[in-house]
Amino acid sequence: MSAEPKTPHEALQTTLAAEHAAVYVYGVVGGRVSVSTQPDLWSRVRSAYALHRARRDQLTAMVRAIGREPVASEVSYQVPSRARTPLEQEEAARTVEERCCAVYADLVGSTSRAQRQWALDALEDAAVRLLGFGGAATAYPGIDEL
Repeated sequence: MSAEPKTPHEALQTTLAAEHAAVYVYGVVGGRVSVSTQPDLWSRVRSAYALHRARRDQLTAMVRAIGREPVASEVSYQVPSRARTPLEQEEAARTVEERCCAVYADLVGSTSRAQRQWALDALEDAAVRLLGFGGAATAYPGIDEL
């Protein structure tokens, strides 16, 4: 979690920005995974891409619902690994999910009620996906200091 608490609006925008990046990275990784030689990895990447697109769209709606303009996506993002081999592709996916765990943990700490429950569900999803891409289980996903 960040050192300073964020307002709900700031946390929503930060999380939306992270989802823009996740969609981009999964799009790049998905374009490099072979459906014929790595069908399991391809299926997990495709599923993650669809889920992150849905989360991005939900966050966009949440920001608009509070009368704010959603943060726009960047033109491009740095892919966290070369993502050329299956191991590098899983590494990139793992990094995306680690980052998503962190921003969703911040969102949990910055929101309440329905938004907090939504953020908890998203954090749980990201933590499970992280494990599916070879990440380590932790007691508090996304919160390194705990």
